[in-house]
Amino acid sequence: MKKQNKLAIIPLGGLGEIGKNMTVIRYGNDIVVLDCGLAFPEDDMLGIDLVIPDITYLLENKDKIRAVVITHGHEDHIGSLSYFLKQINVPVYGTRLSLGIAECRLKENNLENYTLTPIKPGDELSFGSIQVGFIQGNHSIPDSVGIYFRTPVGIIVHTGDFKVDFTPVDGKVIDLHKFAELGSEGVLVLMSDSTNAPRPGVTKSERTVGTALDEAFSGAKGRILLATFASNVLRVQQAINSACKYGRKVAIIGRSMINVMNIARELEYLFVPEGTLIDIDQIKNYPDNQLLILTTGSQGEPMSALTRMAMSDHRKVDICPSDTIIISATPIPGNEKLVSKTIDALLRLGANVIHERSAGIHVSGHASQEELKLMLTLVRPQYLIPVHGEHRMLVTHSKLAQELGLPKENIFVGTNGQVFEFSQDAGGVTGKLAGKVTAGKIFVDGLGVGDVGNIVLRDRQLLSKDGLIIVVVTMDKGSGCVVAGPDLVSRGFVYVREAGELMDEVKQIVILALDKCEANHITEWAAIKSDIRNALGRFIYEKTHRRPIILPIIMEV
Repeated sequence: MKKQNKLAIIPLGGLGEIGKNMTVIRYGNDIVVLDCGLAFPEDDMLGIDLVIPDITYLLENKDKIRAVVITHGHEDHIGSLSYFLKQINVPVYGTRLSLGIAECRLKENNLENYTLTPIKPGDELSFGSIQVGFIQGNHSIPDSVGIYFRTPVGIIVHTGDFKVDFTPVDGKVIDLHKFAELGSEGVLVLMSDSTNAPRPGVTKSERTVGTALDEAFSGAKGRILLATFASNVLRVQQAINSACKYGRKVAIIGRSMINVMNIARELEYLFVPEGTLIDIDQIKNYPDNQLLILTTGSQGEPMSALTRMAMSDHRKVDICPSDTIIISATPIPGNEKLVSKTIDALLRLGANVIHERSAGIHVSGHASQEELKLMLTLVRPQYLIPVHGEHRMLVTHSKLAQELGLPKENIFVGTNGQVFEFSQDAGGVTGKLAGKVTAGKIFVDGLGVGDVGNIVLRDRQLLSKDGLIIVVVTMDKGSGCVVAGPDLVSRGFVYVREAGELMDEVKQIVILALDKCEANHITEWAAIKSDIRNALGRFIYEKTHRRPIILPIIMEV
C-alpha cells in the first residue's frame, strides 16, 4: 500500500487530560494542525507557569504543515500558538473572536511575523489534498466551530468543544443540519468532545444563567461582584444586561477580563450601553447598590483579583458584609481546594457568596450524554475517537457509542502521540493503531521553555518536602588538605539557631568523611563530594527520617 493512501490522525495533546489540545491531520505530504492549546500546571508542577504540547513530530515535518485551524478562543485551544509560531510560521485560520483573542496573546509575547486569516461557519478551504470546512457550534464562548476534513480516504468530523443550545444568547444555534448532512454523505471518523460524557441528560442553555443572574441582582442590596471566565462573553453580556436593568454601573478588574472585553466590544460580540462602564477608581463615587464589579478569579488562582480581595490584599477593592459575590463557574479539576479556600475567606469577611451550580448561576459549555448520543446519531461515523477529556471521560464516551450500536473495535480510546491510521483498499477503509510519535509535556517557567524537565521538577519537589543542606569546604588543590570548613547552610531543613546540636553532629560527619577520603588518597573533587553526600544522607535519615537535598561545594585555593 502506498504511503500517500494512508490518512493519519495524531493527537499531540488533549487525550487523557483537560487542556493543551492539539491534533495532527496528515495525508501524504500534507499536514493540517487542529488547535494549539495549553494546560495549566498541576499541584506537583512547582514553579511551572504553563504546560504546552511537545511538537517534536511537527518540527520534524515542518515542511509539510500547511495551516493551523482553530475551533475556538479558549486558552486550552489557542494558548500555545505563540510558542508554536516562533518555531513553525504557518497561516492560522479561525473565527474573528478566536483570532482576536489569539492576536492579543501573540502581541503579549512580542510576535510580529504571523498570518491570521478569519473564517466564518460555512467556509471551506483547501490545503493540498485536505479540504477543511467550518460548522457553527455552541460553547461557552462565541464563535466556536466544529471542523471537518475531506481527505482522499474519507471525511473526518471534529465537533470542537460543543453543547446543543437551542436558545443561545447570541442567537447562533449549532448547525445540526450540517452535521447530519455530512453523516448522510458518509463520515469515516468522528472526533467528539468527551468532557461531560459521565454526565447524564442534557446541558442547560446559557440563557438560563441570565434568569438566575437577574434574580440575584434583584435581591442584592449592596455591591455585586461577579467572577467568571474572561472568555465567557455571553455570560458577561447577560450580567451587563441585568446591571443596566437595575441601574448599576459596571467596573472591570483583571487584565484578562479587560483584554477580552475590549476585543469583544471592538469586534461587536459584546454590547455595552454608553455610560455603563466606569473605571475601577470611580467606584467610590457611587453608592454600593449602583455597582457591578466584573472580576477574574473564579478558579481561585492565587494572584487573581478575587483571591486578593478575599485575602484583603487588593489595592482597589475591600470586601464588606453588604457585598454579594457571584462565582459563575465550576472549578476545573484540580482547582477545587483553591476555590473552596477563596469562598471560605469571602464568607469570613461577611459577604454573601453565591457559588453552587444548584443556584443556576453556571451551566457547562460541554455536551452531556444525550447530546453526545444525538451527535453520534446524526453523524453516523464508521469510527469514533473520543477526545478532549480525562481517560475516564473517553471510556464513558466509548460506552455510549457502543450502546448506540457502534462496534467496540471501531472506537479508539487512545493517548497523546498515538497514530490512528486509516487505509483504503478494495474492501473499503480500515483503521488501526499504527505506533506512536513523540508527545508529552513541555514546561514553561518564566521565559524558559522546555528547560525545566522531570529531573528539575523532582528536585523542586524534594526541596519542598525536606529542604536543602549546603556543605562548603575549602581545600588546597595541590595537597588535597582541608584549609577551611566545613561550613553548613540549611534552607527548609531545620532552623539552624534552634538545631545547634544536630548541626554540630552533621559537621562531624562531614569531617569524618573528609578524613576518610584523605586516608584513602581520594583527591578527585567529584568522588569527595559523593562520599560527603552519601555519609551525610545516611546520618540525617537515621536521625530525622528526612531526605534533604545535600549539595557539597568544594572551593579551591
